[in-house]
Amino acid sequence: MSPRESAIRTGALVRHNLLLMLREPGPLLSRMILPLVFIALLRPLYLAAQGRTAGTEQAVVGTLVTFSLLALSISGSAILTERLGRTWDRLRGAPVHPAEMLIGKAVPVFAALLAQQLLIVGFGVCALGLSVPHPLLLLGVLLSWTCALLGLGALLGVLARSMGELSAAYDIGGMLLSSLGGALVPLALLPHWVADAAPLSPGYWAVHGLHAALAGDTQTVAGACGVLLGVALVCDALASIRLRGRSGRLVSL
Repeated sequence: MSPRESAIRTGALVRHNLLLMLREPGPLLSRMILPLVFIALLRPLYLAAQGRTAGTEQAVVGTLVTFSLLALSISGSAILTERLGRTWDRLRGAPVHPAEMLIGKAVPVFAALLAQQLLIVGFGVCALGLSVPHPLLLLGVLLSWTCALLGLGALLGVLARSMGELSAAYDIGGMLLSSLGGALVPLALLPHWVADAAPLSPGYWAVHGLHAALAGDTQTVAGACGVLLGVALVCDALASIRLRGRSGRLVSL
């Protein structure tokens, strides 16, 4: 199996999944529009509590992390719809490696998740006056967070047995992880046990890394990115194991 043949198969899967996403743009559009409405409505509360600079930063960072976790639906459904649509067996019969399958699913979703985050940050900069003095640090955190989201979404997609299960997982899990991570309410205002448990949430490291990137704290950004990439690798490995049978081929889910 040559690298060229693998690249051709992966490219075909990327185009296929991009087409599927564009045919049903509703979920993607909702994840793009709702965060902007959320920021506009709740920003005055953050400004009153924290002041203009800190309040704007908290509104943007908190909204970004919360709604990107809710956007796990895009990542998970990319796999689950193949299973429910009974096209999974066709993929099993094709000469496709599990890694190629995951990459083909991941590239369009990665682009969508990153676009959502860049849109939120861009709205914060252009409409709310958010200051981004260190854009490369911020981009590094966004890329690492997107990788973690892809891993979490892929794992949900191979474990969930129905759209109802997937919906419950990303709704409950997304709000829990974002709240536990201090996205909506700063950890200093929450009970001490929440602050102690917060590092268990990937959302905590995303919030921590984004605030550090805006402040120019390179060391903290590197640590947060390392944890997020670790989460991505673990979740991707578990999803790949779930997809692979003893023969190394895709299994029935």
